[in-house]
Amino acid sequence: MPAPLTLPRLSWGDPAATRRALLVHGLGSNAALMWRFGTALADDGWYAQAVDLRGHGTAPRALEYTIAAYAADLAITRPTGGGSWDAVVGHSLGGAAATAAAAADAEWTRRLILIDPAIHLRERDRQIVRDSQTRSFADPTAAAVRAEHPTWHEQDIELKALSAQQASRWAVEQTSSQNPEWDERVAASRLRVPTHVIASDPKVYSLVTRRLIEEMTANAYISISVVAGAGHSPHRDKPEDTVRHLRTALA
Repeated sequence: MPAPLTLPRLSWGDPAATRRALLVHGLGSNAALMWRFGTALADDGWYAQAVDLRGHGTAPRALEYTIAAYAADLAITRPTGGGSWDAVVGHSLGGAAATAAAAADAEWTRRLILIDPAIHLRERDRQIVRDSQTRSFADPTAAAVRAEHPTWHEQDIELKALSAQQASRWAVEQTSSQNPEWDERVAASRLRVPTHVIASDPKVYSLVTRRLIEEMTANAYISISVVAGAGHSPHRDKPEDTVRHLRTALA
């Protein structure tokens, strides 16, 4: 197993809350970009903490950027005082890494919420991701993000630009090259905690294909819902609808 890194955290809510959630961002993003989930959970009485993944935000840099390495970092990320998370919410890469961590240790979290998770990337998806990251690094400004995503909330625009400025471009590139077979379907089949996938709309763009839905829901612990009209980042494209899906899954 890769040597784990200690990840920096941001927090929302009362540290004395009895329900504790971990939020895990996607490739090229940062902890702050999980603010929609953090504020919603805090409003509902949770204490939510988001981490910067290795090579992202202010997290330590390393040489290994396999999904196993990202998962190793998450595996040692525990609530303050220890114990299990009541819920882990992971987007894209964060969803894949959280799936691997939860499959390896059923005591790590009591519930898993995956936001358009990168469980299995086809070559078409890999190229779309590479192109998106290339654009982000080429012009890491709020103006560029706003031009590409004019409907996003201003805070998402500001934070997406900041995340591109903070992240290691080498780390993001290595995440692609060090995972030539990007496939966590076996890990998903081994999940033994209630897991809900909040998928993006395939009519817009989603990593959760019809075939993947069939494969994942063969595991009775996994359920899936779709945010209509949302692309790969539904919490930024359709935030109110995505939060509604989250609250339903946690109810």
